[in-house]
Amino acid sequence: MVTFILIHGSWHSAWNWHKVVPILEQRGHSVIALDLPSMGRDKTPIQDVTLDTSVQKLCSLIDSIEGKVILVGHSKNGIVISQAAELRSNKIDKLVYLAAYLIPNGKTQREYSLQDTEGVLKPFVELHQATNSTTLKPAIYKEGLYHDCEEYITDLAKLLLSHEPFVSGITPLQLSEERYGSVTRYYIECSEDRAVTPFIQRKMYTETPCKRVFTIPTSHSPFFSKPQELCDILGEIALD
Repeated sequence: MVTFILIHGSWHSAWNWHKVVPILEQRGHSVIALDLPSMGRDKTPIQDVTLDTSVQKLCSLIDSIEGKVILVGHSKNGIVISQAAELRSNKIDKLVYLAAYLIPNGKTQREYSLQDTEGVLKPFVELHQATNSTTLKPAIYKEGLYHDCEEYITDLAKLLLSHEPFVSGITPLQLSEERYGSVTRYYIECSEDRAVTPFIQRKMYTETPCKRVFTIPTSHSPFFSKPQELCDILGEIALD
């Protein structure tokens, strides 16, 4: 059995994984769902958060765990697991990108997001210059993130979604083949995704190849709509 560390996407926090954690634990795995800096229960001032702030929090958690871990990154914060792998390649067994930004060395998440012209979220993203953060307007939550999820998920999101640090998305990744490239990568494609569309997902995992690509027929949020199926894939990756 393995230790999974689950990393949420933009505007979200560790609550994303409330259906996934008990399923994986029942199967004998250790599971930690992390709140990134300024998100969820983490009270770091959002204007102080950089990509490095998030990566260092993840690395500190990795250092506290005996043995190797599997990192699962969702959406924007695929960049966090990638950069952490550069710094802790000896401690990370596998990287799993769940409808996530899989960005090559020297590039930024925003560069790839701008290429995803069919995604429905962009007109609903508001920039807050005072805190260098963004929010997502609730009017797009259901259509853009949760169209195949139970209604209570959208209701929870209206209470729990928060500001997202902006600067991490415009920070170029610093990755090497020697370190980052030595960690085995997997991609889980969400084929009905309206936030990070299948077009950009396929572009990313084609440009940066993974050992295996899995496809799940869901929205951007399979941890809510198909948690059992998602855990089946994670379990298969753990044994691969």
